Amino acid sequence: MILDTLQNAQRYYGLGPKFVKAFEYLANTDFTQLEMGKYEVDGVRVFALVNEYETVASSGEQMEAHKKHIDIQYIVQGEELIGHDFLGEKAPSQAYSDEEDYMLFSEAPSFFSKLKKGDFAIFYPTDLHMPNLMVNKPMPVKKVVIKISID
Repeated sequence: MILDTLQNAQRYYGLGPKFVKAFEYLANTDFTQLEMGKYEVDGVRVFALVNEYETVASSGEQMEAHKKHIDIQYIVQGEELIGHDFLGEKAPSQAYSDEEDYMLFSEAPSFFSKLKKGDFAIFYPTDLHMPNLMVNKPMPVKKVVIKISID
């Protein structure tokens, strides 16, 4: 996993051309004007999910992981905590869904990071993550999740 701000995105261009496209899309798109939904960046290889929600308490939430995609989670407005951990030998509490590309894990996160406007986190398939958590109280957040195919 990687945590940083969008102003440092060029540091991660060496991760490959799909990351370059993703970061250029984040830098050149006015997300305050975009509705919630799915947006194509580079066909099925790179796409964006724009979401708006109110942050929640961590109780009752579970960590997730993906097999087919790497997530870049970018905060457009607001702030949230994201719990995270390493997959290691942990067994899922909800089996992997190939169609939805996720599985859930009931363990509590070992780490929490606070992301605010302009921050991003990259989560690889070996990184468990629990997004959308409130910092002190529920607050509205607008976030873009870029999905990058691993193949």
